[in-house]
Amino acid sequence: MDPIVLHSARLRLRPWHDSDPASFAEMNGDPEVMRHFPACLSTAESDALAQRVRAHFAEHGFGAWVLERHDQPGLIGVLGLLRVGFEAPFTPAVEITYRLHRAFWRQGYVLEAAQAALAFAFERLQLDEVVAFTVPANLPSRSVMQRLGMRHDSAGDFEHPRLPVGHPLRPHVLYRLARQQWQERIDER
Repeated sequence: MDPIVLHSARLRLRPWHDSDPASFAEMNGDPEVMRHFPACLSTAESDALAQRVRAHFAEHGFGAWVLERHDQPGLIGVLGLLRVGFEAPFTPAVEITYRLHRAFWRQGYVLEAAQAALAFAFERLQLDEVVAFTVPANLPSRSVMQRLGMRHDSAGDFEHPRLPVGHPLRPHVLYRLARQQWQERIDER
C-alpha cells in the first residue's frame, strides 16, 4: 500500500520519517504542550509512542500523520485518526487526535489539518463517526472540536481507564461527529 499523504492549503500530513522522533520527543517533553496529560514523556517514552503510531499505520492503513508546513518541511506536530485503544461505552471507535509544538499554536494549523483528516475519514475510509476526547479543562482542544462541528456528548463523558481512580485527569469529555453531520457542513459551504 502506498503511503497516504494529505494536503491542505498550508500543510502536508505525511508518514513518519526516521528523523521525526527527535522533534516529536522535544514536543512531548514540553510541560506546556503536555499540561493536560499525566506527565511529560521521556525520550524513550516518546520514541515508543512514535513506534506505536507507525505500527498503527501498518496495521490499519491510517494513523497519526506528521504535520509539516509546505514552505518549511519538518515536524511541527502530529494529527490523525487512531482506533481507540481502550474499552469504553463508546468503543470501538476512531478518534481524531492532535498535538502541536508550542511555537505553532494559535495559527489555525490544527483546524486546517483536522479538516483534511476528517475528509479522509468520511470520504476514503467511509467511517460513520469520528470521536474526540480530552480533559474538561483543555479549552483550546475543546474549541477545535467545536469548530470542526463535533458535538459534546455529555452522556458519553467518561473516566479514562488508563488513569488511576482519583487522578485529576481521569474525567474526560467526549465529542462526536457523524458522517452525515460532516457532510451537511460541507454542503453548507
